[in-house]
Order: sequence, then structure tokens, then C-alpha cells
Amino acid sequence: MVGIADLPLHYGRVPDYLLRTMREMTDVISHVMLTEFGEDEFIKRLSNPFWFQAFNNAVGMDWDSSGSTTVLLSLLKQTITPEKDNIAILGGKGKAALKVGSELNSLPSIFDVDKSDLYTKSRLSAKTDMTLLQDKHQLYIHSMIVTKSGNWLVIQQGMNPETKFARRYHLYNTLDFENSPNESITGQKGSAMDITAKEVSETRKIILDLLKSNDKNLVSEYREAVAKLKGETTLSMWEKNAAMGAFERDNSLEYYSPISVEKLKGMLSKLKNTYFSSLSDAMLNGFSPSFARAMTLVSDLIYNKPPSFSDPVNYPYDPFKYAFAIGGKDGIPFPVNRKVAVEVAESMHQIIMDSKLGDNRKRTAFRRLSALTKNNV
Repeated sequence: MVGIADLPLHYGRVPDYLLRTMREMTDVISHVMLTEFGEDEFIKRLSNPFWFQAFNNAVGMDWDSSGSTTVLLSLLKQTITPEKDNIAILGGKGKAALKVGSELNSLPSIFDVDKSDLYTKSRLSAKTDMTLLQDKHQLYIHSMIVTKSGNWLVIQQGMNPETKFARRYHLYNTLDFENSPNESITGQKGSAMDITAKEVSETRKIILDLLKSNDKNLVSEYREAVAKLKGETTLSMWEKNAAMGAFERDNSLEYYSPISVEKLKGMLSKLKNTYFSSLSDAMLNGFSPSFARAMTLVSDLIYNKPPSFSDPVNYPYDPFKYAFAIGGKDGIPFPVNRKVAVEVAESMHQIIMDSKLGDNRKRTAFRRLSALTKNNV
């Protein structure tokens, strides 16, 4: 391929007339799904980023719009009634994301769920993708979908303020928030400091041990790690390297952005007298992203147990790198795996065929879905 294409970023909102049409299409498609397959299959399909994006495309949003996540989740929340449909859409964008707890408490009695446990999972989902996974994307959407039987899905989205690209995270019935918790992450690949990667279990163990250690020892080791990051050496550092095996400094270490020793002490004072049985427990009790970086720096430079620096995005948008750009409405096709494209397209086509949409709107939905497989299947 030769050349490069720069696409303009479009800002704005969905016109009211289009929003009404999209609401109707979301209503009939989702209720056909719920009638035919039930709420547990529906939530499972929404956990698949391709299926989520196909649904979004069928009702009227474009592939290349970060707004697709906001709009589709909002439309589902407007058209699905927990009492009748046995499924609830909670949270949302901005301040609405903070309402998951209160909305869980307002679920009807047919939901036989542990609301406190679900709220903890909601919090851990957000904290994991900000603290243990640091990929420079700041979360601004957090939505939890719950069925009456207790199956749950968290869909959240973050924006990278430097690149202006978004990234969507799907966590489906996650049991372990410390070990590769995301069902999928969609977005443009970049840089990340990932403590959740399966291959860095020793790093997680050391960080937990550091949290349980004596404060003075931890501060001393942190000073040593920061000094080493700057290229400084001491006799004690040389002795440790000789014992553990010296290693070359990695440019990725610049990602740590070390905090000051005084700030570290302040964080330690807030965590004092708290026992952490796990990193998940720590995240619920003040273990912040900057504190995680500090602990990871010690783990890496003092104990030679670095985190992963491989970006965990497993559904990248290349070569259409502008997919998911802010607000774009240019209808760029979405490159997908052939097998997945066929399965998603056939599934969504049949659901639309069985819906009560008028012929014109069915044709529109089919035409939009064709972008899914065009040039890919």
C-alpha cells in the first residue's frame, strides 16, 4: 500500500429525526433477540465487539464513530424495561457512569442477584482498566448490563487525550480482575503498561508483597529504583544486580513517570493499617494508578520483574486506523476477520428479517450491514 489518508474529525450530535429512527430500530431488533434467544444470549452477543458494532451499524451509527458506544448504550437503556425484559442497562457516559450503584439498588425483585457483589465488580472493572492496565486512555463511559439470573457485562470506553482516539473494553462475567480480565479490547494499538497480562504473575505477586511490607523499606527501595532509572548506581545496587543477574534498561521504563518520594509517602500514609489480601482488594482501598506505577517501578528495577509493555488490544482497527475517531460520520468500512464477519452478518440479517421493521428500514439496515463484509468477505 502506498500513501496515507488523513481524515477530518467531525464533531456534533445525532439529528433528532435520525435518533427517532435509531430508537425504533434498536427497540425492535433487541426485542426480537430477547424473544428468540433470551436475555442471557443477548448479553453474550453484546460482549462480542464485532456483534456490538454490527448492531450499532444496523441501527444507524457509522463504524468510525466513537459516539457509537454512547448512542447504542443510551438507546438500549431507553428501549429496554427491566421488569418486562429481564435485563437492565445501567450507567452510561460521564456522570451517568457514577449511577451504577443506585441503579442496581433500584432493580425490580425479579432480579435474583447480589447487588453489592455486582457493584464491586462494576468498580473493579473500571479500576482495573485504569490502574493495572495503563494505556493512556481515560475512561468516560462505564455501563453495566445485568440479567435477572446474574450474568453481567461491563462495556466501558476511554479516550486518549493526546491521540484523540477512543478504546472500548468489554468485561463479561469476569472472575479474575487481575489476570487478563477483559473479554476484548477494541481500538488502535499503542503503548501500555499492563500488569494484568498472564505472563507477569510474578510482577503482581511482588507488588502485593510490597504493599504488605514495612513502609520504610518500601520507600528505601523506591528511592533506589528511581536512582537506577536515572542511570545512577551504588555499591548495594551492584551487589543486587550481581545476585539476580544484571539486565539492560528498557526504554519502556519512561512510561512509568515516577512520582516524588514525598508523594509516595503521602500515599502510604493513606493506606497505612490496611491489610490487602489481593491487588483487587487494594484497588478498592486507595491503590491508585500513580501508586501502581511506583510499585511496578520497584518490581522492575529492584527485583527484575517488569510488567508487560505489549498493548492488550485484541481487536485492532488497522489498517483503518481512523475507525473510532471522534465523531466521524464518513462511513468507513470496518475490517474484520472473514469468519467472524460471516457469522455476525448472517446473525444480524436474520434478526432484522424477523423484526417488525418496515421494508424500507430493513433495506436500509441491510445496506449498512454490507459495509461489514465489503472488501473483507
